[in-house]
Amino acid sequence: MKKRILESIRQGLIGGGETHLLSLVENIDKSCFEPVVLSFTDGPMVERAKQMGLETKVIHTEKPFDIFTWGKVREFIKESKIDILHAHVTRAASNTLRPARSLNLPFIYTVHGWSFHDDQSPFVRRFRMWGEQWITSHSDVNISVSVANQQTGKHYFRGFDSVVIPNGIDQRKFNPDRSFKDIRKEIGIPGDGILVLFMARFTNHKQPLKVISGFYEASQRAPLLRLLMVGEGDAKQEALALVRRLGIGDKVFFQDFRIDTPDVLAASDIFVLASLWEGLAFSLREAMSMGKPVVASRVDGNTEVVKHMENGWLVGLEGLEKNLAEAFVTLSQDQGLREKFQENAKATINTRYNAVTMTRKTEDIYHKLARGNKNIS
Repeated sequence: MKKRILESIRQGLIGGGETHLLSLVENIDKSCFEPVVLSFTDGPMVERAKQMGLETKVIHTEKPFDIFTWGKVREFIKESKIDILHAHVTRAASNTLRPARSLNLPFIYTVHGWSFHDDQSPFVRRFRMWGEQWITSHSDVNISVSVANQQTGKHYFRGFDSVVIPNGIDQRKFNPDRSFKDIRKEIGIPGDGILVLFMARFTNHKQPLKVISGFYEASQRAPLLRLLMVGEGDAKQEALALVRRLGIGDKVFFQDFRIDTPDVLAASDIFVLASLWEGLAFSLREAMSMGKPVVASRVDGNTEVVKHMENGWLVGLEGLEKNLAEAFVTLSQDQGLREKFQENAKATINTRYNAVTMTRKTEDIYHKLARGNKNIS
């Protein structure tokens, strides 16, 4: 009999955890497992799950540990006859763990990057650390998407253990040999420019303002450089204002969130991810799967994927704007280096970050839990 797996996620917008969930349910063995999706906000990820023919449910909350939702979650789990609950990202885990435990169901928590960070206030950081410790200590299985996530957990939480399963990339979808829409023509970007792509949330975490400042410095030395910024978030208005203030509105192009990610990547020449921290960024590895030279901040998660001057360019956070400018200028002027990064990046994804391999490893955990084996390492 098929086992019904509840895949829960914090939101219906598309982010790393949401992309991981969609990839997992798309590749899962439907002869053994029947995935059900629970999201805590609506959005394009939920619509995509419905288009895939999956049973979906939205129980709205944007709060972690929202005890007022727990009864609704419990009832949905019972009505849907769920066998195993798999939570992705902290907020989803905090609102599904207690209901799952009350029904004596196996519980898996995938850590897509920890919710606590050094730039948070002491109170917020302590609270989030407490939440992560509570979730991980009460889960039957913890999955880390990177070795860095696992090491952080072991450092902060006594007795923490996890299975490392890197997020996989769908190489059928992110394949540079496919045909793509002409995004440059659609947006009005000159075809002869070297296009740098920023595709992320406009938040301090992703550093969009420093990307703009680094691009501005680079564009003074490399006039053919252009920048495309795709995404939404609290810092977007500030980013638009900065571009106006610098007088580079003819070189920087903005787009709201888009679901045609492979087409946008295909239009670019360089991909940038300048985050303050990362778990194991999907966007970075999607760009590499598409054979794009990547410029990434030298932080845990990114450094597991990118080897400096082999399959990409790592930049330090100290003096970030100047570091980004140097990378953008050099890559825009050195086609041979871009080609080296392109080939090595594709090889990295093909050998280490395949979506099918990720799914089979996750299914192995489902099989063991379904047989009552909780001793998984």
